[in-house]
Amino acid sequence: MPGQLLHLGATVMCAHSGPAQPTKTEPRVLVNGMPAVTAAAPYTVAGCTLLQPPGPCVTAQWVSTATRVRIGGAPAVLSDGRAQCTPTATPLTVSATQTRVKGT
Repeated sequence: MPGQLLHLGATVMCAHSGPAQPTKTEPRVLVNGMPAVTAAAPYTVAGCTLLQPPGPCVTAQWVSTATRVRIGGAPAVLSDGRAQCTPTATPLTVSATQTRVKGT
């Protein structure tokens, strides 16, 4: 099933409500006027509320990405993809993104 391409303005959060942002975007590909996101670089998580061990989410890496869409040689990140946070191994959730561009 196709998902929407993620861009810099997408709302992404860890399982504990910590906002996540990409560490790198692809400035040559714009979606809704903002750079597209690829799986080449991790996301950073700030403000994770988990206090018990293993501690709060710090970074996240996309493990399920687009299979047919590449941006700058790297797979595009889709709204229905899966990401795993470090050190908690919990997922990221995409709650809002652009709605015009889909990929598989």
